[in-house]
Order: sequence, then C-alpha cells, then structure tokens
Amino acid sequence: MVENSTKLQIKNLNFFYNTQQVLKNINLDISEKKVTALMGPSGCGKTTLLRCVNLMHELVEEAEALGEIVLQPQNINLLGLDVDPLWVRERVGMVFQKPNPFPKSLFENVAYGLRLRGMKNQTELSDRVEMALNQAGLWGEVSDRLQKSALALSGGQQQRLCIARALAVQPEILLLDEPTSALDPISTAHIEEQLSEIKKTVTVIMVTHNLHQAARCSDDTVFMLAGEMIEKGKSQKLFTNPQDKRTENYITGRFG
Repeated sequence: MVENSTKLQIKNLNFFYNTQQVLKNINLDISEKKVTALMGPSGCGKTTLLRCVNLMHELVEEAEALGEIVLQPQNINLLGLDVDPLWVRERVGMVFQKPNPFPKSLFENVAYGLRLRGMKNQTELSDRVEMALNQAGLWGEVSDRLQKSALALSGGQQQRLCIARALAVQPEILLLDEPTSALDPISTAHIEEQLSEIKKTVTVIMVTHNLHQAARCSDDTVFMLAGEMIEKGKSQKLFTNPQDKRTENYITGRFG
C-alpha cells in the first residue's frame, strides 16, 4: 500500500438526532498515516463526525447515521448493518477531551485493552505497554512507577496515558476529541510533539478549536460550518490561502 493512500472514505454522510440534521452530505477522504484536523465553530458537527467513525453514535437513542464510512484497505463500510461495533473499535481508538484513566495502576491502564483481547504472556504485555508509553511520550516519566495508581498523575500525564492505552492495541485509526483543551501549555506541547511519532504507524483524526494547533500539528485540515464540510486542504495551504471566503473569515477571526 502506498504511503499516502486513503485510509478512510466518508461518502454522503448525513447524521440526524431526532428530527434535527447535524451532518449534511459529508464527503471526505482521510489520508493514511497523516494527522487530519477538523476545525470550525462550536456546534458545527466536528465531534459528531468523529464519533460516527467509531460508531459511538449508536450509544445514543434516536440518533441515525446515513451514508458510508469505508475503512481501507479492507473496503468495509463501518455503517453497514452487518458490522460489529466491537470489531470497529478494535481498529479505531478514541481519546476524549477530559482525561479518563481507570482507577488502576499505570501498567494495568495501558494493558487493559490487551487483556480484553486475550493477551496473557507477561513479557509480551510488558513490551506492548512500554512501546505504547513511548509512543505517547510518557515512558521516561513513569517507567519506575508502573504499579502506582494512574490517578496520581498530573492532568497532562493522565491524557498521555489515555493516548498510550488507545495505542497499545495497535489501532489503525486514532480519534482525538480536543485532547489538549483541558491541559496547560506545557502538557499541550508534549502531546503535540508526540503526534509526529504517532502518525508513523497510525492515522490520526483530531478535533480542535485551536487554529494554531491545527496549523502546527496537522497535515490536512477540514473546515466545517453548520454541519457541512466547507473546505479541505493541506494545512499549510489552507491556513495561508483558503479557497472559500467562509474559511478565510473563520481563520482571520471574523466569526467563531
């Protein structure tokens, strides 16, 4: 598979909550092993789009997604009636806005998904935990206290632990829903720096309200407004030369 191929194809995606249409005819290709940022004002549908990718919308009554979200190279429509949500979530990990470590040791937090999948070999578990903590940029800070409670970590460390937990099961796609919005600038910088390491093996889709973060960290940026995809482009180009006036107005602060 060529390096810059498409990992996810979103086709004619419409999302309804009760009678309200939240997403309107979204067509979007997500490049493999790149960071794609979703940006736009509050309520534009960014997080809803993210949650559709790992079928979290199915946990909400009266929510309905219509269209296709096709995972490549398997060519499987994740919204197909015969697709098991657990199968999807094994391949599509998610990290939320607020850190949510389990009340367990650091080691058991990261090993949790591996144990669920039946991994019992302690050496293999230890190797995968170390690898994930390295990917999340946390190993150097916690390697001597893996049996301590995860709840004793700082907020920024807890969020990186949650990223490590998601990466330990080696997903194909990692969804980040404003992963640094509750963190201080130093913790934010730690996570931003790790994205270049993470994308070597995983396709990343990140919702962010921070335009500077999108410009710094992403390869591609998608601008959304009122449930519609207005523009997608290479981040450097989109932020310096947007093609749509609405994108330009948002970037320059005329609305937000």
